[in-house]
Amino acid sequence: MKLLHIDSSILGDNSASRQLSREVVEAWKAAEPGITVTYRDLAADAISHFSAQTLVAAGTSAELRDAALKYEADLSAETMAEFLAADALVIAAPMYNFTIPTQLKAWIDRIAVAGQTFRYGDSGYEGLCGGKKLVIVSTAGGLHAGKPSGVGHEDYLTFMFGFLGISDIEIVRAEGLNKGDDLHTKGMREAKSKISQQFAVA
Repeated sequence: MKLLHIDSSILGDNSASRQLSREVVEAWKAAEPGITVTYRDLAADAISHFSAQTLVAAGTSAELRDAALKYEADLSAETMAEFLAADALVIAAPMYNFTIPTQLKAWIDRIAVAGQTFRYGDSGYEGLCGGKKLVIVSTAGGLHAGKPSGVGHEDYLTFMFGFLGISDIEIVRAEGLNKGDDLHTKGMREAKSKISQQFAVA
């Protein structure tokens, strides 16, 4: 099985989402030793944001692309190929200003492409990425799950990947991390417990 591991926190070693996503991957590898992992750090190696140049690159034949358009086209192709090749994904998504990091949104914009990961038909849209499994590692300083303040975070991610056809989605959540030591400890403990339960080795 091919697993794509995505980190997006800007906090480096101080990041709770990075710690937990790493633990998810390690637990998954222990449960299924044959896993091959591809890792992408969207903070250290940021993907440029979706722009007019991205569209121009996609609509320009390879022989007519200059260096800038070639970079855009190659980046889009590489990002898409990585995503399509994955059987499963672990995506670390800390909450920044009530939504996901802009680095993660830039990555999503590269994989949400009509005709490749979804299509529109007579009965509406159809996701083309069914069969993939997704674990979202969700972290937040406050308490937002199930509230209006969380709509742009977990709700957005579950809708977006559902739109692409991914229905097998698990959320590993640690929230309240900036609301004192007790809530921080509780949030991390509950997330780690979810990981242990999800990937218990028989």
